[in-house]
Amino acid sequence: MENFIVSARKYRPGTFASVVGQEAITNTLKNAIKLNHLAHAYLFCGPRGVGKTTCARLFAKTINCQNITEDFEPCGECESCTSFSENRSYNIHELDAASNNSVEDIRTLNEQVRIPPQIGKYSVYIIDEVHMLSQSAFNAFLKTLEEPPAHAIFVLATTEKHKILATILSRCQIFDFNRMDIPNIENHLMHIAELESISLEEDAANIIAQKADGAMRDALSIFDQVVSFCGKEVTYEKVLDNLNVLDYDYYFKIVDLFLKGDYLNTMLLFNEILSKGFEGQHFLGGLARHFRDLMVSSDQVTIKLLEVSNKTKEQYKAQAKLCSQPFLIEGLRIVSESDFQYKNSTNKRLHIELALIKLAQLDAKLKKKAMMKR
Repeated sequence: MENFIVSARKYRPGTFASVVGQEAITNTLKNAIKLNHLAHAYLFCGPRGVGKTTCARLFAKTINCQNITEDFEPCGECESCTSFSENRSYNIHELDAASNNSVEDIRTLNEQVRIPPQIGKYSVYIIDEVHMLSQSAFNAFLKTLEEPPAHAIFVLATTEKHKILATILSRCQIFDFNRMDIPNIENHLMHIAELESISLEEDAANIIAQKADGAMRDALSIFDQVVSFCGKEVTYEKVLDNLNVLDYDYYFKIVDLFLKGDYLNTMLLFNEILSKGFEGQHFLGGLARHFRDLMVSSDQVTIKLLEVSNKTKEQYKAQAKLCSQPFLIEGLRIVSESDFQYKNSTNKRLHIELALIKLAQLDAKLKKKAMMKR
């Protein structure tokens, strides 16, 4: 039986061109290689799962490639590239600062830095989660970081830049990685599904992308999970079941009921949602997002802020036409206020039901107010 390799490892980018969503950074690194303007220390900052370590490895692989391409990408065939791909390269040294954060660990690193590379031109030291180093370890590292040997390059990676000493920051070129946007994650998932001969619905990919919260690694982990659940046919409904996500249709239905002033069926629909195992505050958060998405759908200028599939986008545009701006603004205020007060409520179900009754009466109340002004 062939060993399964998780998608995050199997499809880890092998070139700068295949890195998703970080074009500004990859182009800068490629230009630095092209112009031979390599700094001795870099700091890669950003949320988890956005490509910091991947770009650090690609950078190390490229600057040591013996047959670099015209596009300044690694050839993937020379001895240096081959040893990198097979995880036996002595040019690249990775240190996890979370578990190697003492002065002794850094002193060992400082001694190791003096040794020149066997193959290639540079020894690259990738220190992950560098903010976890102790104060004394940072101090022990300062001199080496400022004046390393000509063959040594440091790439520091962190999710918490604010915890790093200013003296360290001043010695590095700093690159801030972006959170992945939903369309980028969605497109990458569709591409991987095609490579794996998996049928992935666009709406299903969108739900996975939203659940990943801007982290490509998380998206690929969720993708592997839903494939294990669904098999080769990954549908929107199965993804909702597996990830315990509340369907958009519930929010469209409940806003339709608000507009009709039907608070009784609104309460019945809320009861149905609770019976499916969804927690009240999770529902409130989703309803607030739905009101926000309706607001941005009501104008062509802001509709680009809507991060849903094309099919769902049309539903939002249709419902937004039925809602007045005062209804959406006041509705969002009521839901946000209810969400804020939820934890302190003694009867949480009744607390939400009262908010739903207010929302069901809101449209009629606003229309009556407008009539009186006339």
